[in-house]
Amino acid sequence: MAVLPFRGRSAPAPAADAFTEGCLAQADALYRTAVRLTRNLSAAEDLVQDTFLKAFRAAGRFERDTNLRAWLFTILMNTFRNRQRDAARDLVEVDSEAVERAEFRPEQGSSPEQQLLGATLDAELQDALDALPDTFRQAVWLRDVEEFSYADIASMLGIPAGTVMSRISRGRRLLFERLTAGRAAKCEPANGPRLKGH
Repeated sequence: MAVLPFRGRSAPAPAADAFTEGCLAQADALYRTAVRLTRNLSAAEDLVQDTFLKAFRAAGRFERDTNLRAWLFTILMNTFRNRQRDAARDLVEVDSEAVERAEFRPEQGSSPEQQLLGATLDAELQDALDALPDTFRQAVWLRDVEEFSYADIASMLGIPAGTVMSRISRGRRLLFERLTAGRAAKCEPANGPRLKGH
């Protein structure tokens, strides 16, 4: 099978190798974020695959000595937003019971992806983060887990930096409230009122 030449400006082989290595070094971080965005392992894999496909197609337009990681995450976020927009346009009837039956079952054992996420965040924090509304979850994840700057996140999400700061602040507050309420609920039975005579 013949390999078609890459369209666009061709980069020298060492630069292309460095670009490829730089992209692949971000695969785990992109996948973690894709799982948080999609909340579905298969959809996350597809999202990362599309991100890499778009990145490699646009490799000739990437400016060397700029932030490759932020560039890849911008592609990921834009691809995710476009998918959401397209899905909203193409509403399809879904048998939700069939979807639930097809979901990953805990008794099958945990997948490598779940083990990776489990090692990254404890279960209580994962649950609290997953419970955040999408807009806050995305901003908090990109800042506190992936450690992007406010400017990078603003670029990725296509919103002003002030909005990013506001979403992160509000998301952190909601996260703190959820974690505090969860811990208080766990402690309540032990510290609850005692009956007289006991």
